[in-house]
Parts: sequence; C-alpha cells; structure tokens
Amino acid sequence: MHTEYEEFENIEDMFMYMASAAPPMKNTMPINSYKGYVMAFIPLSPSTGETYLMIYATGSLEPGIYEFDVSSKSYKKVDGIERADKVYFICLTPKRNTLADSAIDTL
Repeated sequence: MHTEYEEFENIEDMFMYMASAAPPMKNTMPINSYKGYVMAFIPLSPSTGETYLMIYATGSLEPGIYEFDVSSKSYKKVDGIERADKVYFICLTPKRNTLADSAIDTL
C-alpha cells in the first residue's frame, strides 16, 4: 500500500478542501478523529486499492455530526443533517485503524 498526503493548517481548511472536492449533491462525508489527527482517506487507485490520499490536520473532534458552512469557514457539532446548503461531516473515532496507523508511521 502507498499513501500520498495532503496536510492542512487546521480542521477548517481541511473541511473547505473536502467540501470543494465533493461531488455535487453529496453533502455528507465521513472523517476520522484518530491519534491526534482528523483525517479522511480517498482511494487514488479504486480498482486495486494500492494508493490512497490521506487528507489531514492535526487535532481531534468528538464523534458525531459536524455542520460546515463554506461561506464563514466554520463548523459546529449538530444533532442532525437538516440543511441542503451546508456540508456535513460524520466524525468517527475508531478503536483501531490499520490504514491510518500505517500512514501515520510514514509521516
């Protein structure tokens, strides 16, 4: 497995990147808060699963749903997904993530 990296200064910048890279009409994206990083993995070679892009920022988030407002570049934890004009991130904190462990080891 090979991992490419894209590091951001803060979580807001990472969310901005992910919101702009999301396909139209997909306003819900999963992220992980794991070992001091908030991250997402995008397969760059979907057919073989050999190369991934790790998008990350240093920090942590509690598990839950985060509403991101692109215009103000801010996020907040919410109880549900309600607005089509916002982007939502579902944050999970896995007990173990071997893909993340491998990527973090090579940072």
